[in-house]
Amino acid sequence: MAAAKLSPADSLSFCLAQLTAAAGEGLGGRKDTATNEAPLGRALLALRTRHVKAAGGIERFRARGGLRPLLAVLRRAAAAGPAPSQAGPGSAPSSVESAASGPAPSPGPAPSAVSSSTPSPPARLRKTLDLALSILANCCTEGECRAEVRRLGGIIPLGAVPLLVEGLTACQDSQCRQSVVRALRNLADSPQHRLALAKQGVVRPLAELLAAAPDPALTLALVRALLELSRGCSRACAEQLSLGGGLGPLVSLASHPKRAVREAAILILANLCAQGLVRPALGNAGAVEVLLGELRRRRDPSGASPASQQPLVRAVCLLCREAINRARLRDAGGLELLMGLLRDPRASAWHPRVVAALVGFLYDTGALGRLQALGLVPLLAGQLCGEAGDEEEEGREAASWDFPEERTPERAEAGSFQSLRSWLISEGYAAGPGDISPDWSPERCPPPPEPASRASPSLGPTSLRTPRAVRPPGRSPAATAPEEPWGREGPALLLLSRFSQAPDPSGALVTGQALCGLLAYVTGAPGSPSPRALRILARLTCNPACLEAFVRSYGAALLRAWLVLGVAPDDWPALRARPARRSQHQHRELGEMLLQNLTVQAESPFGVGALTHLLLSGSPEDRVACALTLPFICRKPSLWRRLLLDQGGLRLLLSALTRPAPHPLFLFFAADSLSCLQGLVTPTVSPALLPAIPLDLDPPSPCLYEPLLGPAPTAAPDLHFLLDSGLQLPAQRAASATASPFFRALLAGSFAEAHMDLVPLRGLSPSAAWPVLHYLHGCRGCRAALGPIPPPGQRLLGSEAEEALEAAGRFLLPGLEEELEEAVGRIHLGPQGGPESVGEVFRLGRPRLAAHCARWILGPGQCPRKRALALVGLVEAAGDEAGPLTEAFLAVMMGVELGGEGPSLDG
Repeated sequence: MAAAKLSPADSLSFCLAQLTAAAGEGLGGRKDTATNEAPLGRALLALRTRHVKAAGGIERFRARGGLRPLLAVLRRAAAAGPAPSQAGPGSAPSSVESAASGPAPSPGPAPSAVSSSTPSPPARLRKTLDLALSILANCCTEGECRAEVRRLGGIIPLGAVPLLVEGLTACQDSQCRQSVVRALRNLADSPQHRLALAKQGVVRPLAELLAAAPDPALTLALVRALLELSRGCSRACAEQLSLGGGLGPLVSLASHPKRAVREAAILILANLCAQGLVRPALGNAGAVEVLLGELRRRRDPSGASPASQQPLVRAVCLLCREAINRARLRDAGGLELLMGLLRDPRASAWHPRVVAALVGFLYDTGALGRLQALGLVPLLAGQLCGEAGDEEEEGREAASWDFPEERTPERAEAGSFQSLRSWLISEGYAAGPGDISPDWSPERCPPPPEPASRASPSLGPTSLRTPRAVRPPGRSPAATAPEEPWGREGPALLLLSRFSQAPDPSGALVTGQALCGLLAYVTGAPGSPSPRALRILARLTCNPACLEAFVRSYGAALLRAWLVLGVAPDDWPALRARPARRSQHQHRELGEMLLQNLTVQAESPFGVGALTHLLLSGSPEDRVACALTLPFICRKPSLWRRLLLDQGGLRLLLSALTRPAPHPLFLFFAADSLSCLQGLVTPTVSPALLPAIPLDLDPPSPCLYEPLLGPAPTAAPDLHFLLDSGLQLPAQRAASATASPFFRALLAGSFAEAHMDLVPLRGLSPSAAWPVLHYLHGCRGCRAALGPIPPPGQRLLGSEAEEALEAAGRFLLPGLEEELEEAVGRIHLGPQGGPESVGEVFRLGRPRLAAHCARWILGPGQCPRKRALALVGLVEAAGDEAGPLTEAFLAVMMGVELGGEGPSLDG
C-alpha cells in the first residue's frame, strides 16, 4: 500500500516558519489577513494535535525557539481583537459572544484550503487565540518552558488571564477546558501569582464550572487547579470560591471514589479555613465533619504520616473560632480528637495551636466538663513551661468571623489574637477592645517596649510583683483597664483560670501534676510570670472546697517546699544546679501567703471538721497526709495538740516513715513537717539538745588513771588486767571494785580472780579497754572515751566504738555508756558530721543515740535538704522496725530523756 501523502503541517520546521512569519507581520506592516491566516491556522492546529503532544515534543518545540514567536502571535491576536470586558469576576467578555457560534478547535486534520465558509475575522482571530493558548498551556506543563516564558516576559504583557477565563467560559469542549484549567494551575506557581490570579477573577469561573458537575477528567483538572490557587488562601480566593458555589461540591467530592480528587478536595477545604469569612459557610456545607473524619483517619496507626496531618490540624483549630463550628466540632467528637493531639508527643509542635483553639470553649460548660473528664488540666499545666512549637503565625484574615464588624484597618494585629479578643469581649471577660493589648498576641509576638516607670499591683498582703504591660499610644487610660502580659502560655493560663473559678475545682486543679505545672511556671518563667497564674493559686488556696484536696495531694507541703524552701521535685534527692534568681525572696513571700490562706481555711469551723474527719475517719493514706500537713497549716495550739499529740497524729506519721512512700517527696515533706512541729512544741517543751560546740574547745577533766602508767608510775598498781592480745594494763583493785557491781563481785567476791594479780578480760581490744580502765579509776570527761571512736564517714557498726559500748554495758558501767554515746554524738553528729552520719549512728541501736539523731534532724536552723537526707538515712537504718524510730522522735518532742533501755511512750 502506498504511504499516505504528508501534509506540510506535518513538519515542525513548517509550523515554526509560519509562527515566525505571523510574528513578523504583527510587528511590521499589515498584509492580507485572509491569505495569511490559513497556513497559520494549519500550523497551530498541527502543533497542538501532533507536535506538542508527541513524546519529547514540548522539549523540541522549546529547543528550536518556538516559544518566542508563539508569544508574539498571542500578543498580535490579543491586540487585533476587541478588548476583554472586566465587568466582574467570571463574566464573559463581549468578544466571546461573537466567537461562541464559530467553530471550536478540534483534534481533526487541518483543512487544506480556506473555503467560502471561512469565519469572519473576529472569529478567525478567536480560533487563532484559542489554539495558541492551548499550545502555551500544554508547554507550560514543563518546568523549563515555564521558566522560559517568564524570561521572555510573556505572562505580564500577554494579558493571558482574562483571555484564559474567556476561553474557559466560551468553549464547550472538555479537552480544551482542561487545557485552559491546566494553564491557570501552572500560572499559580508562587504566592504573588496566586494572589494576582485571584484578584483577576480566576477562581469564581472555576468554582462555577465545578458546581456544574463536569465530566471526571475535567473535575480532576478543576480540583487540582483550585488546590494550587487556594494555597495560602487569600480573601479574594475564598470569596470567589464561596460566591461561585464551590463549597458544597468540594464537600461532596471529599468522598469521591478517586483518591486524587478526594484528597485535593479535602486539602482545598483545609486551605479555605484560613479565611474567617468563609468558615461559617464551610461549617454549614459539612466541612467540619469532613475534616475531622480525614484527620481521624490520618491519625490512625495505619494512616498517613504525621507531616500530612499538619494542614488538617491547622484547619480544625481554625474552625474552633466560630461558635457554630465549635458546636459541630463538639458533636462530631472533635474534643476527643484535639485531646488526642495534646497527648501525642509526636504532635508537640502543634500543641500551642491546639491549646489556643480550646480557648474558644472557655464558656461552653458542657465542653469544659468533657475536656476536664478527658484530662485537659494536667496537660495544660504541662504546657506552661513547654517549648514553643514551630507553627506559622496566622494572618489578620484568619480572625473569627463571629464579629466581623470589628475588623478595622487601623492596626495590623495577629488574626488569632483578634479572634480571641472579640470572643472575650462578647462573653464579658473583657470590657472592650482596649482591655487586651494586641502587643500581647498569643502568636509569640515581640514584647512591648520597656516602660519608663512600673506599677506593682500586689496579690494580697505579700505578692510576687509583676510589671504591667505598656498601653499603646492613643488609648485613654480612663477607659481601659491595666493590661497583662500575654505570652505563649496565655491560652493555657486562661483555661486553667476558668477551671479554677468552678465551685469545686479540687478534682482537676489541686493535684500533684497540676500544681507542679503552675509552680514550675511561676518559679521558672524567664521573665515575670503572668499575674493570672498567681491568681489561680490564690483562688485555689482560698476556696474551702479545696482544703481536703490540698491535704490529700500533699499540696500544702509542695507549696512550702517549692516556694518557701526553694526545693523543687527535680532538686531531690540530687541538688540540681539552678541560676541565682533575684525573685527567690518573692517566691518565699508568695509561698507564705498561700500557706496563710490555707491556714485561714484550716482553722475555720469547716476546716477543723474536715481535718478531724480526715485524721480520724479517713483512709490510711489520707490520715498520714493529714498528719503530715497539719504543722504547715495549723497555728492554734489547741488544734494541733489535740490532733497530733492527743489523738495520735504524730505517732501515725512516724510509723508511716518506714512504709512505702506515698509521694516521691514524702520523706522531704516529713522531715520538714516534723521540724515545723518541733518549732510549735519548743515554746512549751525545751528538750536538752546536743552541744554543738567543737570538741577541742571543751576543756578536759583531770585524768586519774595516768599516775598508774609509764615506766615509773607515781601510784603503785596492785593488779593487772590481761587482754586477749597479751597486753597487761595496770590497775588498782580497790578503785576498780568500787566502780561497778560487776568488778566488785569479780575482784572482791568469792571468785578466783579475787586472789589473782593478773586478771584476764576476755573479748576486749586495747582501744576498747582504754576508756574502761580510765572509768574504773574515776576518770570522768578526760577524753579517754574518744579513743575508740572512728572519725566521721567511717562505719560505727563493728568498730571499736561499738565494742567499747558493749563492754560498758557488760561491765555494768552506765556512766561510761552515757559518756561514750555522748562522744559518738559529738564526733558524728557535730559540725564535722553530715546527713549520712545520722543513719550510721542510729544503726548502733542505742535509744539515747537514736534520740540524738532525732535532735539532729529537728534542730533549728538545719538545712532542709540535709535534714531530709538525714531522715532518709535514718529510715534506711531502721528498716522495717518503726518502733525505735518512733520512740526516739516522740522522746525528743515530748522532752523525755531516754536512758539505756528507755521508757516506752504511748504518745
